[in-house]
Amino acid sequence: MSRVRAAGAEFRRVSAAAEFGRVAVLMGGDSAEREISLLSGAAVLEALRARGVAALAFDPARRPLAELVADGFDRAWIALHGPGGEDGAVQGALEWLGLPYTGSGVLGSALGMDKLRTKRVARAAGIATPDFHLLAGPADFAPALAALGLPLAVKPASQGSSVGMSRVVAASELEAAWRGAAAHDPVVIAERWISGRELTVAVLQGAALPAIAIETPREFYDYEAKYFASDTRYRIPCGLAPAQEAALARAALATFAAVGAQGWGRVDFIAGGDGVPLLLEINTVPGMTGHSLVPMAAAAAGIDFAELAWRVLETSFARSRSEPSC
Repeated sequence: MSRVRAAGAEFRRVSAAAEFGRVAVLMGGDSAEREISLLSGAAVLEALRARGVAALAFDPARRPLAELVADGFDRAWIALHGPGGEDGAVQGALEWLGLPYTGSGVLGSALGMDKLRTKRVARAAGIATPDFHLLAGPADFAPALAALGLPLAVKPASQGSSVGMSRVVAASELEAAWRGAAAHDPVVIAERWISGRELTVAVLQGAALPAIAIETPREFYDYEAKYFASDTRYRIPCGLAPAQEAALARAALATFAAVGAQGWGRVDFIAGGDGVPLLLEINTVPGMTGHSLVPMAAAAAGIDFAELAWRVLETSFARSRSEPSC
């Protein structure tokens, strides 16, 4: 066993699979991203088993979390996406059970999942983000249009994978977009639409991985483009000058620090005509599928999928197990 320091944090490096003990890969759940979570979890499970880790699938939508302790699990690899798995809820439950888990804690998970509060915290920390307006109801439509203009991005505050998001190009489309987003979360954000390059930076154990530029012929990088489309293009190297990519990495790490994220994740940006990267969101449990961005960035850094899953599992040692409260 050894320890390494990165970006002010200390991470334990594990050399033998037995040190992890019995690992539950939490996958599935009941959010709108269940399908993707099952794909992520299956890929992680296969990778960990290939490295000799005693890993088993565990779906919280099918079994109560208390059974994790009853079944003798030593830690959890969280592959749950969206509300209930990425928003601090399952992290809080695992804290209560005294079970170590991967990635961000309760605060970082809850804040990172809330796009509205992430944007507010980011701005307070000096991180640029597109202008936005809260849409509590139809009375907010005219003020939002006056403040932001058209087109707009309309999105629920607490969903990932572009679930519930739409592009509004005419004022007449705003109500339908708001209702579509509100079906997923009562907190809805209108955001100034920025036309430009989508860029993403993965973070692993306190270090930024190579940035990726995303290109899609669709209106935006939506759910289909993220996970299933064959016409999405990923550029690594991303095409930025070395100084620009270094600045983007610093912005990603600053976002992580601002929201209290830990261990691993991904930070998404959009760069408009002026080339300035603007924060879109942070993902504290990114996808781990064949189309996912963190494995791509890791591969560009010489880290294969099995090693990536292993290193994420190492982040569970940031929390030591205590006696369960139940």
